[in-house]
Amino acid sequence: MNTDGQAAHPGPNSRARIWYQSFVDPTEERPYIARLEEYLTGYADPYVCFKVHGISPPDRYLNPLTEFRCAAQTIRNAIQAEEQDYGAFVIGHFQEPGLIECRTAVEIPVIGLGEATMLYACTLGRTFGLVTINPVFIPWHRDQVTRLGLSRRATGVRAINTQVATYMRAFQEKVYQQVKEEFCREVLLLVDEGAEVIIPAGGLPMLLFAREKNVTVQGAVVLNGIAVVAAMAEVALKLFRQTGIALSRKGMFAKAPPEAIQEFLTNR
Repeated sequence: MNTDGQAAHPGPNSRARIWYQSFVDPTEERPYIARLEEYLTGYADPYVCFKVHGISPPDRYLNPLTEFRCAAQTIRNAIQAEEQDYGAFVIGHFQEPGLIECRTAVEIPVIGLGEATMLYACTLGRTFGLVTINPVFIPWHRDQVTRLGLSRRATGVRAINTQVATYMRAFQEKVYQQVKEEFCREVLLLVDEGAEVIIPAGGLPMLLFAREKNVTVQGAVVLNGIAVVAAMAEVALKLFRQTGIALSRKGMFAKAPPEAIQEFLTNR
């Protein structure tokens, strides 16, 4: 035990598991989850093991109400991950619903796909733009940018018109090229507006385009967000083990009392 009465954490080089929370169905979209785990394994350091978990029913309706339901399950899963001795928790859904609540409920680091990639994009260029998978997400992502205080760095949010099923088919070469061409058309508009870094705003397009390295469009970097969030999770885990600090408890991420956590878990 440390001086605060919390359990001591393993050494920085001991093997650790990271829970990666996807919002797709673990059975229906099993090929996607298997491919995602394959890429995460390739990106991971030897001491880290990523385990991808889905949600059932998945986030299929592209609606705030569905995101709210998935957020509640994500919070429960973060609590479960900590109980099962996972070293960190990743919300692998770009809108990252439940991110704040997860951080208030657990002690382990919680990394959000959208937050991590947008903050990292700011180290690669002075400006960035988002291309999301469906027009319905445009106002959501604009709100994300505002909440992160990055409005002066973001040139805009554009969208292609796709669904989850589109990406399941797009792992086939012919459909992949069609999605890529549509994506690049939107990227060019963002580049014209001054974007230096492009973020595919979603785990599905990120994984789809991860097959290519060093992707640029007229000099603008297309960010591999899966690699970024994997690295950010590893860094957060390593620093947590070395320093004992996962986040600040002053303000937004103040730890919820045990009674509040138990009340959340027992009332659905």
